[in-house]
Amino acid sequence: MGTETSRPGVGTELPPLEIPVTRTLIVAGAIASRDYQDVHHDAELARQKGSPDVFMNILTTNGLVGRYITDCFGPTAELRKVAIRLGAPNYPGDTMVLTGRIEELDETAGTATVRVIGANAIGKHVTGTVTVAFTEGRVAVTVADEVDS
Repeated sequence: MGTETSRPGVGTELPPLEIPVTRTLIVAGAIASRDYQDVHHDAELARQKGSPDVFMNILTTNGLVGRYITDCFGPTAELRKVAIRLGAPNYPGDTMVLTGRIEELDETAGTATVRVIGANAIGKHVTGTVTVAFTEGRVAVTVADEVDS
């Protein structure tokens, strides 16, 4: 299966992105975002507070959602609005799979609104929408080729 750049429309599904959730990713994301809550870096204290392990913070998730969108829309894409909500926690050893679907496309304004879901083995970790602007006046998204069955 290859990829191609095409002009998508409303309803276009973006290719999934699998992100292995490691302890290092969780702790590094918390440190990078200056979120020093113990549940994001100290497994024993997280367990004392009722969690089976440390878990990813919302700022790390927000960054990964942004990465997903800019990876799909290319290096000239600019995030204009990110509205996300957390659900199931991301624990070490999980894999979060981000998927997206274009819900609105305004080629005049040069924006697209994408519905994003990030799921792991427990359920939906993150849901929300991202509005992205593309500076070239049109959108080109890398989408997966369809496979003939």
